[in-house]
Amino acid sequence: MNFDAKQFRENLAARLRRQYGKDISQANSHDLFDAVSASVQEVIMPAWMATRREYDKKPTKQLYYLSAEFLMGRALSNNLINLGIKEEVKKVLNEMDIDLNLIEEEEPDAGLGNGGLGRLAACFLDSLATLDYPGHGYGIRYEYGMFEQRIEQGFQVEYPDNWLKHRDPWEVKRSDLSVTVKFGGEIKYGKTPDGQDRFYLENAEEVIATPYDMPIVGYGTNTVNTLRLWQASSPDGFDLQLFNDMRYNEAVFRQNSAENITRVLYPNDNGPQGKTLRLKQQYFFCSASLQDLVHHFVADYGTDFSRFPELHVIQLNDTHPVVAIPELMRILMDEYNMGWNDSWNIVQKTFAYTNHTILAEALEKWDIGIFQGLLPRIYQIVEEINRRFLIELRAKFPEDYARQNRMSIIHDGKVYMAWLAIHAGFSVNGVAALHTELLKHQELVDWFELYPEKFNNKTNGITQRRWLCNANPELAEFITKRIGHGWEKDLTKLKALEQYADDDSSLEELMAIKRHNKEILVDYLKHTQNEFLDPDSIFDVQVKRLHEYKRQLLNVLHIMYLYNRIIEDPSFNPPNRTFIFGAKSASGYRRAKSIIKLINTVAERVNNDRRVGGKLRVVFIENYRVSVAEKIFPAADVSEQISTAGKEASGTSNMKFMVNGALTLGTMDGANIEIFEEAGKENGFPFGLLTEDIQKMEAEHSYNPQQYLERNPALAKVVSQLVDGTYDPSHQVFKEIHDSLVYGVEGQRPDVYYVLADFDRYCKAQEEVAKAYMDKKSWAKKALINIANAGKFSSDRTIEDYVRDIWKIKKVQVDEDSIK
Repeated sequence: MNFDAKQFRENLAARLRRQYGKDISQANSHDLFDAVSASVQEVIMPAWMATRREYDKKPTKQLYYLSAEFLMGRALSNNLINLGIKEEVKKVLNEMDIDLNLIEEEEPDAGLGNGGLGRLAACFLDSLATLDYPGHGYGIRYEYGMFEQRIEQGFQVEYPDNWLKHRDPWEVKRSDLSVTVKFGGEIKYGKTPDGQDRFYLENAEEVIATPYDMPIVGYGTNTVNTLRLWQASSPDGFDLQLFNDMRYNEAVFRQNSAENITRVLYPNDNGPQGKTLRLKQQYFFCSASLQDLVHHFVADYGTDFSRFPELHVIQLNDTHPVVAIPELMRILMDEYNMGWNDSWNIVQKTFAYTNHTILAEALEKWDIGIFQGLLPRIYQIVEEINRRFLIELRAKFPEDYARQNRMSIIHDGKVYMAWLAIHAGFSVNGVAALHTELLKHQELVDWFELYPEKFNNKTNGITQRRWLCNANPELAEFITKRIGHGWEKDLTKLKALEQYADDDSSLEELMAIKRHNKEILVDYLKHTQNEFLDPDSIFDVQVKRLHEYKRQLLNVLHIMYLYNRIIEDPSFNPPNRTFIFGAKSASGYRRAKSIIKLINTVAERVNNDRRVGGKLRVVFIENYRVSVAEKIFPAADVSEQISTAGKEASGTSNMKFMVNGALTLGTMDGANIEIFEEAGKENGFPFGLLTEDIQKMEAEHSYNPQQYLERNPALAKVVSQLVDGTYDPSHQVFKEIHDSLVYGVEGQRPDVYYVLADFDRYCKAQEEVAKAYMDKKSWAKKALINIANAGKFSSDRTIEDYVRDIWKIKKVQVDEDSIK
């Protein structure tokens, strides 16, 4: 993309003048960030507009990715890299005595996501644009994100993530495209001129959905796609009469109620009010998105909706957006007078569903009372979908009443959203080979037997533009120096690095880069958390959402075990290690929050005990997010991927670590299996129970954690230290963790995630890590081989798989001549 340095300077100065009434000499760091970003947006805008024109000019099927999360991270640096103008901008700013690195640090992480599901969505959008596919995102413009995590006395405390405190320079408000979304009300019906029943709502709560568009810039191409995010407001939210009557809170009640929909990502849903708000969020963005698509279609093509699936494919990112299925039925039938069969035929050709988990609690189901009360017409449509589905089921399995009940979309007082997605969609995909097999033969076996043709696997991936070019520029340069460019859009080219696996100078340079990246992280933590780390120690890292199945608990129990050995055995002299954690727990997930407290309590004890002598240090990184992850992944030596086998659908942090030269310490779970296949098990540290081992124990009910405690006194001691006063004088703070392992709590059997069963294997694998790290040359070779074999795990490959097997969309290239 052409870059005009003179125009860029003028745009920057004009932005400062118009927005802040300042010139460059008066501007502070945030002013400069805003002005630089707005000036980059001016560079993006012509290609963005040209892309939209090209899609309108050549009607083609487009992909619409509906997701409750888009964990985008900072946009400035990534956009500069994808535009190919980072060095030019840096040069212009240097001439103006402005440090781009300082400017970049002013950008808040967009509070639009939390975990791997949201980051995957962001990588997918990057890859779609880079590969010239017409693919866009639809989601929610959360005002306060999920939350800003602070650690106070070891506990996670949630504060608002006020990422929109200043305007977001990357978004464009599109008030002209606002739509109305309705909640509650009473269903009424009348007759059309041809005698058909037509339904409508009366006395419903109306909420205005206003879109904000964010450009998604492709790498090395003119394609700029769109992420459209919806914000909620009330059309009549301020009652002047009530205000003048001094009933101030009542005067703005409707406005506050509407705005609550887009206030926070994943509000606590432990009670009915929280559940209602979550469902409200999901319907809000699904309804707004579908109204947007249908309005655009009708404006261009009229009401011949038989063409709708030819031009639209909608990918549902997990169960959060599944309510879009009955919503499209409602729009077609109630607003455009289509019959049921024609509407259903369109729906079945339009929607595809990605399953991200086999955990039952993550397969959403809604109480009928909540669902019907909030979305009465949508519930009515779901009932009819289910009635017709049950007729099909009875015909296919006439005597199997248990199966009919299990598969009913509505049963046991709940609406099963995953069942609705599988029945209505034309594709169901898992996100790693093992995960998909478990779906087909275990968790969704009934559905696989009914619809085997729908099921397929799409192993997740990450974008190398952000996680190498942006996060690890030194490593990117190292790669390019040896194999040339091209890997930025075809990561399989990294395979050529293997020829340097025995080249001493390359291995030394690779480890020097790792050492420098560790120093960058050390410096960051020194200034942000007053943590002092040893860059020569092993950086053993586990960063991901805090959930029991991801087993941060196994990690910290091992640290407690190591600490005991160091204190008790003066001859024990392991290499120095730094254990780094980063994780947020859901605000209502009590036990996960207790694990965060345990990690921080252990860290305080270990880090302040002089007897440890530098052999061990533990750090919990506060408010883990994308911009911090970009410092962590390049610095890591060991990638902790220790989920209970069969529980992690895929994982993507494992891929980010791999491409940055960290070695995987992991169970044979999710995409770990494929990582070990690509890099070779000898270049990582696989351990632990296999999925089939766990399935056998569960089938036989043979697991007894007491056996592991009895045969391993070191483990028994660590577990008892949770409640014997070693780490908590009250003996109460970690009692629930202890009891969940030893006795079982809240009706669960003990040690649901087999922490104690895998403890000994994990310790042995950690001993292998320590031993391997002592041979620096061998370690460097393993790291290089991991990088060289990371090609499969690019989101570009994942997108090509989706395009080939599910979406069937075609590339649309934006010519330079069309950009004005």
